[in-house]
Amino acid sequence: MDTDLMKQLSKVANTIRELSMEAVQKANSGHPGLPMGCAEFGAYLYGCLLRHNPKNSKWINRDRFILSAGHGSMLLYACLHLAGFKLSMDDIKQFRQLRSLTPGHPEFHITDGVESTTGPLGQGIANAVGQALGFKILAEKFNTDKYKLFNNKIYCLAGDGCIMEGISSEASSLAGHLGLDNLVLIYDSNKICLDGPLAECCSEDTKTRYRSYGWDVYEIDGYDLDKMDFVFQEINSQQKRPCLVIMRTIIGKGSPNKSGTHKVHGSPLGAEEVEATKKALGLPEEDFFVAPTIYQFFEERAAKGAALEGSWQALFKAWSMAYPELSRDFHKMITKELPQDLEDKLSKIEMKSPLAGRNASQLVLDVLGLELPQLYGGSADLSCSDLTMIKKLPLISSGNFKGRNIKYGVREFAMAGAATGLSQTQMITPFIGTFLTFSDYMRNAIRLAALSKVAVIYQFTHDSIFLGEDGPTHQPIEHLAALRAIPRLQVIRPADNWEVKMAWLAALRYQGPTALILSRQALPELASTQVPFAEGMGRGAYIVKKEKQKPDFTLFATGSEVSLAIDVAEALENRGKSVRVVSMPCWEIFERQDKAYRASIVEGDLGRRVSIEAAVSFGWPKWIGLEGVSISIETFGESAPQADLAEEFGFTVDAILSKLLS
Repeated sequence: MDTDLMKQLSKVANTIRELSMEAVQKANSGHPGLPMGCAEFGAYLYGCLLRHNPKNSKWINRDRFILSAGHGSMLLYACLHLAGFKLSMDDIKQFRQLRSLTPGHPEFHITDGVESTTGPLGQGIANAVGQALGFKILAEKFNTDKYKLFNNKIYCLAGDGCIMEGISSEASSLAGHLGLDNLVLIYDSNKICLDGPLAECCSEDTKTRYRSYGWDVYEIDGYDLDKMDFVFQEINSQQKRPCLVIMRTIIGKGSPNKSGTHKVHGSPLGAEEVEATKKALGLPEEDFFVAPTIYQFFEERAAKGAALEGSWQALFKAWSMAYPELSRDFHKMITKELPQDLEDKLSKIEMKSPLAGRNASQLVLDVLGLELPQLYGGSADLSCSDLTMIKKLPLISSGNFKGRNIKYGVREFAMAGAATGLSQTQMITPFIGTFLTFSDYMRNAIRLAALSKVAVIYQFTHDSIFLGEDGPTHQPIEHLAALRAIPRLQVIRPADNWEVKMAWLAALRYQGPTALILSRQALPELASTQVPFAEGMGRGAYIVKKEKQKPDFTLFATGSEVSLAIDVAEALENRGKSVRVVSMPCWEIFERQDKAYRASIVEGDLGRRVSIEAAVSFGWPKWIGLEGVSISIETFGESAPQADLAEEFGFTVDAILSKLLS
């Protein structure tokens, strides 16, 4: 590396240290250790390595950087500010303040240049694996011998905590299996945890571990810019597999009294130590000072990035003219365009009755897979059971990314994190599947997807005790309530074939994540659900059996219990009662309806209000009131045939009548 460039990057690194420790000190909150320890890497990454355009942070073929160790967010914010993204010095000074663009951990869609919401450790690695896989898919689909639309790389910085979290093992194993040669993971190895020295809790051989996954492994000194450049240029020119770069650093480097200790991990340095650090680094006394030459350096760098994108745009234009059919698919994928007649096409899918929700969804997927080029699916070793395979389309495998189906193996957490990464490519709508009870393994990744407003579709099957003999370990009880508790997650539990069709339409139209909750057992088709999307599923809750006069009972149900509720209503009518039945497949959609519609369904004199759902009753009082009756399950299930379980837990017409009429 040129000597002058090395000197310039060293100045940038010290500026990153200054901005980081001062922002943390001003906020009296934050983590200065990682930004100060990785400052040279940040300077090199944004000053030399990344192929991107800070003036257009959404350029599709940009290199991407994910900070998995999101607590070190000031490293990222300092770099984004210096590099010319839409992040001002005032934003830096508002670090960790209400509604600022510099929240405590990086948030996707909030801050220009942030590629993923990170913080819960290790998930950024899974997001990076998903993004890398996504761009291998896009390169396979759109690149030609003459035109290389996609040749970007995904860089991810992780710390000791990320490496120790189990999701890193799942995600890294998958990346090695698929041979993702566009993924580079940098491990900030400073041998310090928040709680003390790493040696007190971990002594693994990370290098050997990653080699066993099928990765190439490099080691560098985090302060040797010349060696850093040599290694990354070598990776750029000849990468054949995912790469781990173990970067030896000193946490809090530059701090005379706290560097190399856990005291600098998650607490401000203190005013005196900030002053001492600035003196030791030869920095000006002025707070938040950036030398004009540093801004000039990054302006020149940004101009090169803009030119790089300009060349790509010219390439894209020529490619579009040469390959009009591929260009149409590109447009559909980047706009997430849905056919105007999609509802009509879904409504015409032939299905027998009764049919399990998972089987109905399989038939829908077989149609959607051919209609929507952006739809890519996968399962955690259960595609033959949760029925997530698009049958007419091939499987993705190592070195072959032409398919549309992904086998994630038994890696539920990594699958969910990778699905978020796939969605973050801007061109892929991923769906992933497993049993509902295993959603607990995925929960934190689902939560971050909801926080990030990314469109991921989770297909959860085996949705209640009625899966039968597998018993309580596999029978979800509390999971519906747990998923409904996540803000922005759309949870849909369809009652029959028709509602499954419309549930997929709801999921595809939603700008965020959706959980489809599907049965293993066969469900009868209900004549009263056969209404247009805008009158049924599109409302979230709707009347499927109208009362003949002022209701004595109003029954609210979801999924497999809707048909049971209708049977109960008919039995009550035979006893002279007037009954309304409401199918309520999605609480979240219902809550988005106008006040008048909501009132027409759940307000007024509705008689005795009853919820019927084979899960815990948690949440139902919002709709049935404190005096309402919940037909629910408040304990774990049992291993037995479905019919016996219905009798045991009171999910029969006679058992419900006995409870309501006693």
